[in-house]
Amino acid sequence: MRFLALLVLLASAMEAAPKFRITLSPTAAPTSGRMFVLMAKGLQQRKRITTSFTPGETWFAAMEFAHIAPGQTITFDPDLKAYPKPFSEASTGDWEFMALLDQDHSFPSNSQDAGDIYSNVVGVKDWKGETVELLLDKVTEPRPVPKDVEGAELVEFTSPSLSAFWGRPIVMQAIVVLPPGYEKGSKKRYPVCYRVHGFGGDHRAGLRQAKAIRTEISEGKRMEMVHVFLNASFPSGHHVFADSVNNGPWGQALTTELIPYLEKKYRVVSNASARFLTGHSSGGWSTLWLQVAYPDFFGGTWPTAPDPVDFRSFTGIDATPQSKRTAYIMPDGKPNYLVRMKGVDTITMEDFVKQEEVAGPVGGQIASFDWVFSPKGPDGRPLQLFNRETGVQNPEVMEYWKRYDIRRIVEENWSRLGPKLRGKIRLVVGEQDTFHLEQAAKLLCNFLASKGREDACEFVPGRDHMDLYSDGLGLRIDREMKKQYESVRKKR
Repeated sequence: MRFLALLVLLASAMEAAPKFRITLSPTAAPTSGRMFVLMAKGLQQRKRITTSFTPGETWFAAMEFAHIAPGQTITFDPDLKAYPKPFSEASTGDWEFMALLDQDHSFPSNSQDAGDIYSNVVGVKDWKGETVELLLDKVTEPRPVPKDVEGAELVEFTSPSLSAFWGRPIVMQAIVVLPPGYEKGSKKRYPVCYRVHGFGGDHRAGLRQAKAIRTEISEGKRMEMVHVFLNASFPSGHHVFADSVNNGPWGQALTTELIPYLEKKYRVVSNASARFLTGHSSGGWSTLWLQVAYPDFFGGTWPTAPDPVDFRSFTGIDATPQSKRTAYIMPDGKPNYLVRMKGVDTITMEDFVKQEEVAGPVGGQIASFDWVFSPKGPDGRPLQLFNRETGVQNPEVMEYWKRYDIRRIVEENWSRLGPKLRGKIRLVVGEQDTFHLEQAAKLLCNFLASKGREDACEFVPGRDHMDLYSDGLGLRIDREMKKQYESVRKKR
């Protein structure tokens, strides 16, 4: 009798758990992908429900479906994989719901984007967990592509090395912004600034910035220089132009294939003294990595707010092999906070990661690091630095990550790298960086200062990740590149 009673209670609980019935429009094509139900408090007649940078503001749940036929109705369980909690733990009240099918699994990096199929937002007053019906009958339109700008050109180059790695054509992309005088038929050759965007961006930023850059050059505010906006976005996240067993040889492809191709196509000075680098956030790490990995190929880097450059402080995690710490708890027993706003810690690493896990296992910011830095696992995907549930780190992965720890590489190879990097690093980061990135930067910069390179780093009081450029930093970097380029030319 007790067994029967337990079965009755279990059946009752299963019946009471929230369920969603989601129907694919009869006019749609057969499809597959990661299905989401997003839930937001209140009846605001939203047109869409979106996830927030701040975990927990939007509830959402996910399930994978290998095949959905036109007109088919599937039952969606929002308790299997959800954030911040299973939907059955949501309070009674007014809620709005939306279904979204991510066909290409790009949600972790791009949120809702082109090709995603979604439903109207359905509001339910005083929702107590009853079944909600949702119809997938809308297709997300592509985001507006920046218009072509005079003096800015799209370059697409099929990389032999990356194509060989992936077994299919891999196209490298860039927007090349030419100085105003370039079109006049002169034989003049120009230095080049290679720019790398942050996580979630791409090369098309060059189209948005081209007009301003060309105007500032014509007004004498910038050096006459070609600006190349590189694309570092990839389905796995941001490949940071590092050679990787998971993403492929992106650094090799850039330095031995794409840049030589550009130097043949355009009138640019093809030597190290005329190749400069700059980038922000993940782009900052990329450009510092490229300078360190290829010190004879580039003439200087200006990384701003780079991702962790010393793995003893990888966004609060000590990710070096001797560490016994977890990703989620600090030595004092307090949570490891990833994000702070205006100097106040707001989002823990655990919350950030667990929201990303619901969004999808590939393409998010934290997963992106594994795709660059980690060895392959038995399933062909990269091993994770730490267990997503517990935060416990994997010693095998920590050991492998050493080959990408910039401070360690520079310190252990200083006799070789020191002379090659002299005057070539100008790192800038805010003292209040949103992601605590100044902590790792200070560890690297303390080492550089111990070697007499105090001028390699700058920490800007009061600035964070988002407002670092608000005082004209971009133009200042350009002036410093000009000064360095002219000083090298005078020595020749």
